[in-house]
Amino acid sequence: MNTENASSTRLRQALDRLYLGSGLLAATFIALIFLLVLGQVSLNAIDRISGLLMGSAIGLTIPSYADFTGFFLAAASFLALAYTLRQGEHIRVTLFLSHFSDRVRRWFEVWCLAVSSALTLYFTWYTLLLVRESYSYHDLSSGMIAVPIWIPQLAMFLGLLVLAIALLDSLFTSLFGCSTVNKES
Repeated sequence: MNTENASSTRLRQALDRLYLGSGLLAATFIALIFLLVLGQVSLNAIDRISGLLMGSAIGLTIPSYADFTGFFLAAASFLALAYTLRQGEHIRVTLFLSHFSDRVRRWFEVWCLAVSSALTLYFTWYTLLLVRESYSYHDLSSGMIAVPIWIPQLAMFLGLLVLAIALLDSLFTSLFGCSTVNKES
């Protein structure tokens, strides 16, 4: 294997690990949502049983659990975008594209990838500015537990950044005649 192919293979493996890591992190946030909701439902059940047995509820709750589940949902949603794209699971207009020749379909895909890459880079940049602003102004969430708002915004930024990399990756591989979807993972 020549040096260029080895570098290309290492880059492909690194990018695939990045997308997989982002997807696994998203799955972790989904699991955390499950655990938080399960914990709060369990506490509600204990509270209800306590109310029936002793005449008054204890008042058990996980402070700001709704805020945390919202933060975790946002993190999971954004961190899953790149992995989902690379697995070919995003909604595609294949019914529309199936009526075109391979050449027209390829250029339409290149155009879509270029536009989506540009838009994602734009949103990534302004999300970074939002994170910086929230950090510098010490913005806090309004729940029982005041969380610095830049922390959940950072997950949004990282998800957008990995998505931008995945879109650019797909754009370049599409331009050079390679498949944009990684079905081997």
